[in-house]
Amino acid sequence: MAQALTLARPYARAAFGAARAEQQTASWAACLAFAAQVALDPQIVALHGDPRVTPGQMQALHLPPDAASGGAFARFLEVLAVAGRLRLLPYIRDEFDALLRESESTLEVNVTSAQALDEAAQARLGEALARRYGRRIQLSLRQDPALLAGVVLEVAGEVIDGSVRGRLQRLAGALTHGD
Repeated sequence: MAQALTLARPYARAAFGAARAEQQTASWAACLAFAAQVALDPQIVALHGDPRVTPGQMQALHLPPDAASGGAFARFLEVLAVAGRLRLLPYIRDEFDALLRESESTLEVNVTSAQALDEAAQARLGEALARRYGRRIQLSLRQDPALLAGVVLEVAGEVIDGSVRGRLQRLAGALTHGD
């Protein structure tokens, strides 16, 4: 994965630069999301390296239906197809999205909660995190009943465990090790 990410990063930067120059970052993000989804499809994965499938055909498979076949995104896909790098599209999409969030001063926060958070709780959490980090917050929500109660936040490489399960684990560790 590290090698794929290393290979994908320059393509993501180039894509972001092209999208920004055209003032089409949202459009490119949508196109990359589509193309990355296609790249993950097992039937498409099986076509990689098949000598009967040309780079042009692979490019066409990854091009969103509403994207211009001669447009900048199509040319970007062509570069990837000719270089045999279409498999990198999920990594390119992730890197592109990170560059987009950075440019918009947006921080992605993964929130894992024991139960679904209602809109009011999401808003309070987003506001508190925005005050703490000084950036706009984009919440990515997930449920895990094993947490028992509370939430676990993953923010910029930092994990904040406010779950009951986490507290019980810390208490057990303290009792076991005499801390």
